[in-house]
Amino acid sequence: MNIFLKIAVILLSARFCGYLATRVKLPEAFGALLGGVIIGPILGIVELSGEIRILADLGVVFLLFLAGLETNVEELRRVGIPSFVIASAGVIVPLFVGYWISLLYGYPKITALFLGGTLTATSVGLTTSILLEMKKLHTKEGTAILASAIIDDVLGIMVLAIIIAIKKSGHVSLKELSFLSGEVGVYFLLSYLLGSPLIKKTLKLMEKLDLPEVLTSVIIALMLIFAYLAEGIKIAAITGAYLAGLIISKTPEARRVEDKINTLAFSLFVPTFLVGIGASTNIYSLSKTGAFTIIYFIIAVLTKIAGCGVGALITKSFTFKEALKIGVGMIPRMEVGLVIANMALLEGIFDDSAFATAVTMTLLTTIITPPLLKWTFSKG
Repeated sequence: MNIFLKIAVILLSARFCGYLATRVKLPEAFGALLGGVIIGPILGIVELSGEIRILADLGVVFLLFLAGLETNVEELRRVGIPSFVIASAGVIVPLFVGYWISLLYGYPKITALFLGGTLTATSVGLTTSILLEMKKLHTKEGTAILASAIIDDVLGIMVLAIIIAIKKSGHVSLKELSFLSGEVGVYFLLSYLLGSPLIKKTLKLMEKLDLPEVLTSVIIALMLIFAYLAEGIKIAAITGAYLAGLIISKTPEARRVEDKINTLAFSLFVPTFLVGIGASTNIYSLSKTGAFTIIYFIIAVLTKIAGCGVGALITKSFTFKEALKIGVGMIPRMEVGLVIANMALLEGIFDDSAFATAVTMTLLTTIITPPLLKWTFSKG
């Protein structure tokens, strides 16, 4: 198929299927992913070529950059210890349970690590939309879920950076893990401390140039430079993109270009990434790992409820019922989980069946969360 026609089909399927998903109270991203499954493995209309993969890769970088841009650092500081404890438990429990179960099922260590990593992140958008609809977003539990989900995504990105570094070093020992965790932490800290003043000066200087959309172009260039530097020290490019967004979010220029970058990202690059995920999913390979996929999905649900729920109880700020609501609210995976699975596929760590298992888990947790969350809140 001609490349121009292929891109047109991808964008139209993303929008049409995304619209249908929103009609049944599911995220637009869910519909775009399903659209990719339909036009890819089911109908065989679109196969991912090199050009499409470049657009999809840029979609991941834009997605994580925007996540950083929308992360309010001051707000993270204000939510305090309880939300950090909930998020940390909600990352650690799924990561290690997913890892050990995958090992028991016969997966290699690095594949098991990525399967565990895919379970860590929470979809902020889905839970927020459900709580808004129920008018529960500003309750004690709703606030805790939202704050914890944001921290959860930050921790999930750090986990991804560490796993990528482990893959490139070839080690999965406790000593190596500790060293790499420290390395990633130092990278974040130094980039934040040194990059922040440099970026602020650069953006102020660029504003003086009388050229159309110069600020938008420079910010995108900075995003790509950070992505390149992250890859240069064997950390995922998307980690650098997220960090660039985090630093730029503190500048006054960020608010002036955020809508423009959103438009650029979500009109072309992000839909291509989501449809590409669906088109890369060999649903027929699930016949080989059907039992593990079911187990993996159950683990995805239970480890978030247990991890975040216990984390909430440890803080002594929540009752058992409130902790259960928080745990259920943290179940859905979407963007960051898909990014981790996609990285594993591109690195040759996931085969078709492992990737299909991860994508299926993401879809199922997205479907199951709305009714479960409404049920837990109805119980008082």
